[in-house]
Amino acid sequence: MDFGKNFYWGVATAAYQIEGGREDGKGDSVWDSFTRKQGAIARGENGDVACDHYHRWKEDVDLIAGLNANAYRFSLAWTRLFPEGTGKLNRKGADFYSRLVDALLEKGITPFMTLYHWDMPQALQEKGGFLNPAVADWFGEYAHAVAKLYGDRVRNFMTINEPQCVLGCGYRMGVHAPGLQYGMREQLLALHNLLRAHGTAARVLKGIKGAEVGYASCGFTYAPATESEADINAAYERTFAFEKENPLGVISTFSDPVFFGKYPDAYYELEDIPAAAADDMALISSPVDFFALNIYEGRTVRRAEDGSIEQLEAPVGSPKTLMGWEITPVNMRWAPRHLYRRYGKKVYITENGISCQDYVFSDGKVHDSYRIEYLNSYLRELRAAAEDGVTKPAGYFHWSLMDNFEWAEGYKQRFGLVHVDFATQKRTPKDSYFTYRDIIRSNGGDL
Repeated sequence: MDFGKNFYWGVATAAYQIEGGREDGKGDSVWDSFTRKQGAIARGENGDVACDHYHRWKEDVDLIAGLNANAYRFSLAWTRLFPEGTGKLNRKGADFYSRLVDALLEKGITPFMTLYHWDMPQALQEKGGFLNPAVADWFGEYAHAVAKLYGDRVRNFMTINEPQCVLGCGYRMGVHAPGLQYGMREQLLALHNLLRAHGTAARVLKGIKGAEVGYASCGFTYAPATESEADINAAYERTFAFEKENPLGVISTFSDPVFFGKYPDAYYELEDIPAAAADDMALISSPVDFFALNIYEGRTVRRAEDGSIEQLEAPVGSPKTLMGWEITPVNMRWAPRHLYRRYGKKVYITENGISCQDYVFSDGKVHDSYRIEYLNSYLRELRAAAEDGVTKPAGYFHWSLMDNFEWAEGYKQRFGLVHVDFATQKRTPKDSYFTYRDIIRSNGGDL
């Protein structure tokens, strides 16, 4: 069995991680500021040049086409379009993305456009960022411009990437831009304003004829220890369980408001929830078309004899990525099932990949057997999810097309199918690039 004729095969990137190009009117984002803080980034690195995609985008589009991919997920740099976040459009920045979209379409590659992949304009952060209720209006203005500029050619949009990381890492732990460590009251205010921003943009983008809109979530998912009904239900319940100590790390904290128009019941038991306008939840739950999930690792649980949910520890010696993340392909089967069961929407896997210690061998090639094993094992489980006849995996986007700036890790972590020599910008397709190409050619049938 393969994945069906309408399945999207693609790769994913993010603007700050690959573009570079701090020119032609681009303004500063919170990541430009954060990378200049001493000790914030490994080895003091930054994304000023990154993969120089701003100048080498044609070569990168050719690499995507060489995979036989029919889709490409990328983000817009908000400050490339609006250097101050609002106000006058930067035409040079807008034209860059227009050329990129046209080149993708010419090669039969469907653009999946993300509006926000963590790069809040610094000028708006200085006005409070997600703590300012006006962020919904700022983001809505930006979305209107995106719809006007690209809505004649782009039909697939994601509003915000990984809000769990945006707020959990950026507003709670302070390890990502803007580097803040707020208490619960501010965290929940930022959460609500972020969701209002999502809803505002979703309404705008749904005004494009034929547009499909969602947002990209992350967070732990849980697989059952056995296929007993008790264990399956335990895994489902744990995947969406609300955590009062860390509500920002949970899938349901963000997705229940978007799909159901209400927060999880336990949210309302918190002491610090912000006041909400009467129409806020209607805005937040503006209709969306799919669930997008970024998944790298998960956990396994079972139903204990007393009815509680017991998490199983990974066996000693279980494989991990260079990031220290557990390699758990079985979660790729169960996560889409849980999501479809709860929200009833088709599921895109919008990020999945592995960091490895990749280098160019003496034969001029990059032999990344670990990534090949990872890719095959995760995709076999995704195919198993599709084979149940109920779950609707609609696409898979490998993270990432090429090695890039991995946030606080700098350039230490290499996630790409294509090796990048950051001193010369030379691109070298890894062995995994050709493996993924062959998987796409067979539509997953040869896994």
